[in-house]
Amino acid sequence: MTTAPVPLNSLSRHIDPIRSELIHAASTVIESGFYILGPNVAAFEREFAAYCGTPHCVNVANGTDALELALKAVGVEPGDRVAVTANAAMYGASATYAAGAKVVFVDIEPGCGTMDPECFAAVLRDGRPLKSVIVTHLYGRMAKIDEIVSMAHAAGVMVVEDCAQAHGARLSDGRRAGSIGDAGSFSFYPTKNLGALGDGGAIVTRHEHVATRAAQLRQYGWTSKYTNEIPGGRNSRLDEIQAAMLSVMLPMLDGWNARRRDVANRYSREICNPRIEVPAVLGDQYVAHLYVVRCDSREELRAHLEANGVQSEVHYPNPDHRQPCHQGRFDSLTLAVTESDAATVLSLPCFPELTDAEVGQVVDACNSF
Repeated sequence: MTTAPVPLNSLSRHIDPIRSELIHAASTVIESGFYILGPNVAAFEREFAAYCGTPHCVNVANGTDALELALKAVGVEPGDRVAVTANAAMYGASATYAAGAKVVFVDIEPGCGTMDPECFAAVLRDGRPLKSVIVTHLYGRMAKIDEIVSMAHAAGVMVVEDCAQAHGARLSDGRRAGSIGDAGSFSFYPTKNLGALGDGGAIVTRHEHVATRAAQLRQYGWTSKYTNEIPGGRNSRLDEIQAAMLSVMLPMLDGWNARRRDVANRYSREICNPRIEVPAVLGDQYVAHLYVVRCDSREELRAHLEANGVQSEVHYPNPDHRQPCHQGRFDSLTLAVTESDAATVLSLPCFPELTDAEVGQVVDACNSF
């Protein structure tokens, strides 16, 4: 008798225990007659702002819109330069291009995937104006955000935190991802640590003017109904049903994150194979959206894991500056750590509903490689 493979993720396992609460939330919205920008969106905006430790939250349709509108809300205009990392499937770069801005790629720190402050400092020293930087808390691990914010603000650069994989991550002093820069963007795609049953996003900020501008931009750039004064607006609104469901799930987020972190830290303690580089054991600054190892023989490792009943995935195999859409524009650019990661990173199963036995199966499969 063969056992089912250990899945990389399982949304059915995640949603089944709260199915009745979610059905009730959806039914309440249906009966209310409010479907767009109604009381559930307003309530979730208050709840999520309080959770993140910011006075303001503006819900939008998805995480990429959140990044784009956050850039515009902090003052990025067409032709401006925005610094981004190049190791996360063009999310930051796509938002930058959608805002009409120019991408400046920055390399990452070895072993963690987040922006290297020294490489960012080099961009600030090159003498060309920089309007903003997107700091991505990749894989659920917070970047060196205080160091980057300090340098950026000293140079007059606005900071947008990309928190799409870091809901609830917090520094040792309790400040959460999204509350440290000038704006934080979130995705509520179903696989995220806090995921809707559809798409959704949010912008959080401590600046009232940024929140006001973001709210105007999400609805065509209206300053009043049918009066479009702000260029760059779009139709980007979170549905009432998704907001109601997210309100159900938000109180469970810290518990889910704790379980993710327990799984990840067990991997880091127990995977003992010199061919597999594991991340450090981490605390609350890591919410283990993905558990990513590095291996020079990645495809061989993937085949071995599959043969041992363990699913895996590569996040992400193609660096942004090597994507075909750029048509060779960045051929002369070398991002050594980014390029090394693209060739070696591999994600192992990591989600709250993994059983201890499944975690053990993953560990054994890695150690037998």
